[in-house]
Amino acid sequence: MTRMVNCVKLKREAEGLDYPPYPGDLGVRIWREISKEAWASWMEIQTRLVNENRLNLADARARKYLAQQMESYLFEDREIEAQGYVPPTE
Repeated sequence: MTRMVNCVKLKREAEGLDYPPYPGDLGVRIWREISKEAWASWMEIQTRLVNENRLNLADARARKYLAQQMESYLFEDREIEAQGYVPPTE
């Protein structure tokens, strides 16, 4: 049976994640309050942030930056996008 959550990002009930996707208390909070759809959206944005900003994930400052952006996007309803990113045109 699918686990449903009241997604704070989408502001509606949606399918929940199968397990906490991030370590610690923040991961548990994401698991409880964020849907699969919202998490997938964040993963796309995170990929663009890493690529466009050339972040080195071995660097603690880069990981901290991404965590701050993730919390802002998921829980503070901020729109986050990589500076200079231009979506592909077809």
